[in-house]
Amino acid sequence: MLPASRVFFAWSLPLLAALLLAGCGREAEPVGPQYGNAPVVDRPLYRLAIVPLSNPEKLNQTYQPLIDYLNQHIPDARFELETSRDFAAYETKFRARAPALLLPNPWQSLQAMQAGYHVIAMAGDAEDFRGIFIVRRDSVLKIPADLKGKAIAYPAPTAMAACIMPQWFLHQHGLDVNRDIDNHYVGSQESAILNTLSGQVAAAATWPPAWRGFQKEHPQEAAQLKVIWETPPLPNLPMMARDDLPDTIRERVRALLFGLNGTLQGRVILATMETSHFSRADDTSYVPVRDFVARFESEVRPLARK
Repeated sequence: MLPASRVFFAWSLPLLAALLLAGCGREAEPVGPQYGNAPVVDRPLYRLAIVPLSNPEKLNQTYQPLIDYLNQHIPDARFELETSRDFAAYETKFRARAPALLLPNPWQSLQAMQAGYHVIAMAGDAEDFRGIFIVRRDSVLKIPADLKGKAIAYPAPTAMAACIMPQWFLHQHGLDVNRDIDNHYVGSQESAILNTLSGQVAAAATWPPAWRGFQKEHPQEAAQLKVIWETPPLPNLPMMARDDLPDTIRERVRALLFGLNGTLQGRVILATMETSHFSRADDTSYVPVRDFVARFESEVRPLARK
């Protein structure tokens, strides 16, 4: 007769094998507290489209910190940066009401108002929004009339500070910009400056933030250039919101913009954008731009797409 311990062992082996086989087809139970599948909240997406002041890569570097800041402080919404290859592509987007937020130039703001956008803030000081003419340090130009028969580089025909205002300046100094000047539209602020540096044109029209940025990034090249003339200022770039943007989102974005220069993080963001601060503004702040554009179109050339 077998000992009792060996009988128990022989009897338990089939039971143990059955239990192990049953467990092989079952996933291990998770350890710890269990939660149901909570519904995923689809946060609304709002795109901020920036006027192409530079190429898309540089524009991303300049304005992505602002987008990150908005996402950090408005967690129930998502914000994305939208760049454009050129001014025409940018203007097509806001005419189609595609972006929720815009940072256009002042002339584009007039066009955007017609598409249902409204000004919620102004970027920087109005005194900083002016056109400047860049020439080589060895240039023989002395007065605007010396540009007659020569070439000037601009970013685009609708670049406000870097084309429209400089062309008005030349018009005011007796030049017919449609006949006396060889106008080159080269796609970006930096390209206009580089065209002057290389001697392909006699002068470049740009604006102070682009010139400051060029001096920081290309100090040796900038040392070969100088500002020879500047135009009077107009209201600076407006931040605009589409008319169907929820009031709560619009007001939170506006408050964050106004508060940027009150924090270290915000001041770094502003410095990256070559902007001192955002100030209060609305559509009426750009009436002087409307008046200026009306005179320009009457006396120089048309701007608006017919």
